[in-house]
Amino acid sequence: MQRRHFNRIMTASVAAASFLSPVLCHAQQRVLLRAGDQKGGLHALLDAAGELKSLPYDIKWSEFPAAAPLAEALNANAVDFGPIGDAPLLFTLAAGSKVKAFAANQSDAYGTAVLVRPDSPFKTAADLKGRRIATNRGSIGHFVTLKALESEGLTTADVDLRFIPPPEAKLALTQGSVEAWATWEPYTALAETSGHARVLVNGRGLSSGLSFLAATESALKGKREALRDFKARVERAQLWSYRNTRQFGESLARIIGIPVEAAQLQFERRATRWINIDDAVLAEQQRTADFYLRAGLIRQRLDVRQTFDSGFNTGKA
Repeated sequence: MQRRHFNRIMTASVAAASFLSPVLCHAQQRVLLRAGDQKGGLHALLDAAGELKSLPYDIKWSEFPAAAPLAEALNANAVDFGPIGDAPLLFTLAAGSKVKAFAANQSDAYGTAVLVRPDSPFKTAADLKGRRIATNRGSIGHFVTLKALESEGLTTADVDLRFIPPPEAKLALTQGSVEAWATWEPYTALAETSGHARVLVNGRGLSSGLSFLAATESALKGKREALRDFKARVERAQLWSYRNTRQFGESLARIIGIPVEAAQLQFERRATRWINIDDAVLAEQQRTADFYLRAGLIRQRLDVRQTFDSGFNTGKA
């Protein structure tokens, strides 16, 4: 009797374990965040500030040279989220991408600029008429170019735009196959400090300086708490960086492989601060979207309110 009772208990225990094991295994699985990044971006910031230690989830990083390929990766669900500027975010949304911005930051727009060679005779954006300008299609560099031309009464019909990724665009400028290059940080600071280029037109007064963390709908639904924690770490890391500017500059230079002088310049000049997605952000983004419509880069008016998730704002649970 005792043996039969023992066997029944063991059989029931094994059956219970078989039933519970998938649940236990699932509970023990760590969330994997597939993070897209751009050169000089989030990975370097978080690493320098020590915010990648003791993560309650795993991160797989993928680096992209610009926003356009990062946006393509988001659209293909190859990454869960990544940093993207206001203009390229609109560009990819208008093309049918199903992503939403869930965090926002604002920086000094000086480093989003149109560059020329140091010996160039050009003095203002008006001098770009009839000239070859390299940039990334749909990028913040492209946007600032259009705004700079508009400020001088010019349009894209008055220039020869060449859509080239940043490394090739820099080479094209230095070799003289284009007369100008519209780009962003850290490329602007690197070109300046290396003596390869100077700023002809900077983004102040032309660009909002807004950038976002954008995520796929599936990540916003299934990895929401991990994204919330990630956002909090980025905000803490940003504050740490401005309390430890030299240390961060040196760390940033090492991580992204550029000279300390360039890393320090682009970091301090940007003065990035993380902000809530509020009515002011929505209004600014709508103005950018409407400008893209007038410029013919998007075909239909985009209601930007549908492209944001404000549930990650500071103070919201």
